[in-house]
Amino acid sequence: MYNNFFIFLGQITTEQKILSKGLFNLPVWTQKKIAGVTLNEIIAAIILIFLGFALKKLSDHVFEKHLIPFFKKTKTEIDHLFFEALSKPLGFIILLACISSAFAVLPLPTKPNINGFVFTILKVITALILLWFLFRIIDIGTKYVSNLAIKTESKLDEQMVPFISKASKIVLVLIIFLWILQLSGYNISSLLAGLGIGGLAVALGLQDTLANFFGSVAIFADKPFLVGDVVKIGDIQGTVEDIGFRSTRIRTFEATLVSIPNKTIANSIIDNLSKRSKRRVSQTIGLTYNTTPDNMEKAVYVIRDIISNDEGVDPEFIAVNFSDFGSSSLDINVVYFVKGIDFKEYLKVKERINLAIMRKLEELGLSIAFPTRSIYIENYKQKPSNSKKTEKIISKKEGEDLPF
Repeated sequence: MYNNFFIFLGQITTEQKILSKGLFNLPVWTQKKIAGVTLNEIIAAIILIFLGFALKKLSDHVFEKHLIPFFKKTKTEIDHLFFEALSKPLGFIILLACISSAFAVLPLPTKPNINGFVFTILKVITALILLWFLFRIIDIGTKYVSNLAIKTESKLDEQMVPFISKASKIVLVLIIFLWILQLSGYNISSLLAGLGIGGLAVALGLQDTLANFFGSVAIFADKPFLVGDVVKIGDIQGTVEDIGFRSTRIRTFEATLVSIPNKTIANSIIDNLSKRSKRRVSQTIGLTYNTTPDNMEKAVYVIRDIISNDEGVDPEFIAVNFSDFGSSSLDINVVYFVKGIDFKEYLKVKERINLAIMRKLEELGLSIAFPTRSIYIENYKQKPSNSKKTEKIISKKEGEDLPF
């Protein structure tokens, strides 16, 4: 009695006595046995394996040379993407079906149960190929939906697409894992019941993971920032590159990549710098102490005039005032806002204004101060000392004859 197993998505059907029905009508000499296996069984297994490779090659050729190019010519994109995702997994499924039939032809021992072990392995491989195919389908869906999301005004849908894609893949992995356990002979019902008993221990062990997951849900729900925004979270400042299940990745201005746990972000103060409409400039210009009051008034006036007439400055708020008597300078406090949030444009406007201020102060004959310190030494009369006594001792020592 021979068993022929045909695998379709991991399910194996049985057809008994294939050879006895005359599927392979071979000469009598092929009935000779080698290690308990007849030659016709060996020949049939080899033929089935070669047939599997041939059919896989044919399937790949049909998809790559005919089906995929044909559907690429259609108006919709998703059809040819589907056939691209199907092409490779289908070829391996055909090959695996032929290999399964080849092993079914061979009378594998049942004690030890080599037959069961081989077909369990084939079932697992089939499940993994199915998982691979479904992953490719999810990637196709992600690409298609991402292209649609780009056309919308909101950035939230663009951010949600990779998040949902990752979640779908995690769910699929769990389902396929449970299916593989079932195909391997494990009782899934008992396993799930056992998970209920150990649920408390698992929850305690995954406490941080769950906290980070719910932190990511809070980020998506509250939308304090989106991918591409410049944010400041604690001491970290940079551009958001990715929002995952566990952490959010931020590219700092020093070009380093920082990962912050989502539970930390959910409990932190978030400063979204991308939401501002303008950039603030606050600086102090110090003039030397020999500046007269009249010249100080002129300096304040010309600085205010330069800033007010610059096209890159927001005219709603400009503050220029003589503010402090510094330790080494007379300080003018300058505060204004640059239009827009582009950092390069911000630096250009600030540089243009600073150069104009320097030229005007030079025309007025004023100097920008730098940190200096003056030290005054007071003259005082020294108390009379025993200088004569000292001179006498020195002269005595100089007059003594040396012993050498």
